[in-house]
Amino acid sequence: MDSFEYNSNPSRVVFGSGTIKKVPEELSRANVSKPFLLSTPQQVSHIDLLKGVLGDVVSGVFTEATMHTPVEVTERALEQLKSSGADSIISIGGGSTVGLGKALSIRTGLFHLTIPTTYAGSEVTPILGETDAGRKTTRSDPKILPSAVVYDVDLTMTLPVGLTATSGVNAIAHAVEALYARNTNPVINLLAQEGVKALASSLPVLISEPSSQEARSSALYGAWLCGVCLGSVGMSIHHKLCHTLGGSFNLPHSETHTIVLPHALSYNAPKVPEAIKALASTLPGNEGDAIRGLNILLQKLKVERGLKALGMQESDIDKAADIAVSNPYWNPRPIERDPIRELIRRAWAGEEARADL
Repeated sequence: MDSFEYNSNPSRVVFGSGTIKKVPEELSRANVSKPFLLSTPQQVSHIDLLKGVLGDVVSGVFTEATMHTPVEVTERALEQLKSSGADSIISIGGGSTVGLGKALSIRTGLFHLTIPTTYAGSEVTPILGETDAGRKTTRSDPKILPSAVVYDVDLTMTLPVGLTATSGVNAIAHAVEALYARNTNPVINLLAQEGVKALASSLPVLISEPSSQEARSSALYGAWLCGVCLGSVGMSIHHKLCHTLGGSFNLPHSETHTIVLPHALSYNAPKVPEAIKALASTLPGNEGDAIRGLNILLQKLKVERGLKALGMQESDIDKAADIAVSNPYWNPRPIERDPIRELIRRAWAGEEARADL
């Protein structure tokens, strides 16, 4: 066996059905009592639910969390947080809300408990991506990691089918890149394969049976494992491209990840045969071909395959390629502009991924 290093992230996880009722217990465990609540404008109902659980201890509420965590939004929330007298932060929602919670926590040092309602995985990573002046930057710090995560399957039962699919594929992307990460290790490989397997089996069920409690539970479990992968090892071309596209062209996060993933995998495939083999074992009906397996899964999920449908202009392809190659980063295959441009063009056009990049 090759030498490796493994670090586990010390967040506390509470998983189950109806677990939102355990939030007061988790706050008491952390010796905090005046939480500041965060959500997006679309998830105010979750705030109301949380208020019902917490009672009159809530110190304040901010419901303007936005995708890609714009710095100006964080600054507005920070001002309200400081004036509220809060001693803790609770974020409830998807990656946008979790990201805002992280941004506030790293700036204040306050205890951060998060309650995910999608499959983003951000809740178990020490990574924060923020957008300022049209550029998205990412940093990693153990202090960014939320201290506690409450997974309540019940809160995912009404997740729209479209977001269920793209959020789940976004989670799969974390595991895919973990399999060929420079600092991957046997533990993360096991988590990655188990996470992809759980999601690849449950997501197609949820397209036709969105109220399946069993499939919802399996998907949330898989998303947790894939998120752990994201938070434990380095990411490569897929995540770099998605940050470029999302931050620079304001494209929706999970939909962008869903479209780019099979193309990014096809770019790296020639250099990571063992990772491709491991991934293929988790995807049904692929005949040993992981790229084919992803194409089949996306067909089953009936997701959008082209960035142009998300609002990206054809004239942005060259700009995106320039940004993607402007800051060197590790990737199993060297980053070369021409094939990267072709990768982005195929993703823009909505073509199926193929192994000839």
